[in-house]
Amino acid sequence: MRTSPLLTALFVAGSLACASGSAVRPTLSSGTTPVAVAPKRDAGALRVMTFNIQSGLKGLDRVAEVIRQEGPDVVALQEVDVGSTRARGEDQVERLSALTGLKYRAHFGTTRLYGGAYGIALLSRYPLQSLAQYPLPTPKGAEPRTLAHAVLDVDGREVSVYATHLIRRPFNGAARVRQSVFISQLLAKDPRPRLLMGDLNDDPDSRPVRLLSRQLRDVARVTRSDGTGTYPMPLFLKSLRIDYVMACGAFTPVSTRVLRVGASDHYPVVADLRLEPAQAPVVVAPAARAPNGPATAAAER
Repeated sequence: MRTSPLLTALFVAGSLACASGSAVRPTLSSGTTPVAVAPKRDAGALRVMTFNIQSGLKGLDRVAEVIRQEGPDVVALQEVDVGSTRARGEDQVERLSALTGLKYRAHFGTTRLYGGAYGIALLSRYPLQSLAQYPLPTPKGAEPRTLAHAVLDVDGREVSVYATHLIRRPFNGAARVRQSVFISQLLAKDPRPRLLMGDLNDDPDSRPVRLLSRQLRDVARVTRSDGTGTYPMPLFLKSLRIDYVMACGAFTPVSTRVLRVGASDHYPVVADLRLEPAQAPVVVAPAARAPNGPATAAAER
């Protein structure tokens, strides 16, 4: 595991768990990085995006332009290179942070390709309070897969954002089931409002996605925007919907859209959500005690 130095003023704390050989690189922007002006939204409104960028092979500037035009608060990225020859030695997370003005960023390496780190990443308008990385169960010899977890400070409230990229299709369905079970078990232990975003490499009615849907809602399905594919297929074949934004009950889905742009081999998904106010703890009135008699519920007559 390799962690970069963090600026004292923008310290990111938290345990960093990862597989041997993987790299968690929580890197934050310096003061020279332009910061995007936060769009005017209602209280509790949150815009998120998930985007498999194909290592920026169609141009990182095109990826950045798509993100800038939508003005998301949080972006989950898959297939991201840092320092590889394919990326011409560039840190794609740092570059996208600078181009979009999303100040807070982290890269979660899963393996090394073309001489650099390859994995998933997060860009955020909100501070990253802590970061963690969990290796997913993967068949021997297959590309490692990971679950990234960031706790964000969203206007003074902790929100958990999880990002992943499940094992590729076709086949490997049983492995995706194991990975989904692992993710579900981990999310079930988290009391915060939770989002899961990423390339799940499976259909909405597949067993892996249905497993995750037991505690999270498929935002596209809730907003009746699930008819658009996110991975275009050649010729006459129908596009696949394999990229998701999923949210727990602390969020109310408002809208979802798939951006049919040519910046990658995937289409990005943008979702608008409303984070509901935190529920106050229920206070139970103490039992009333009758004089010289047994305790009686206060409301009982």
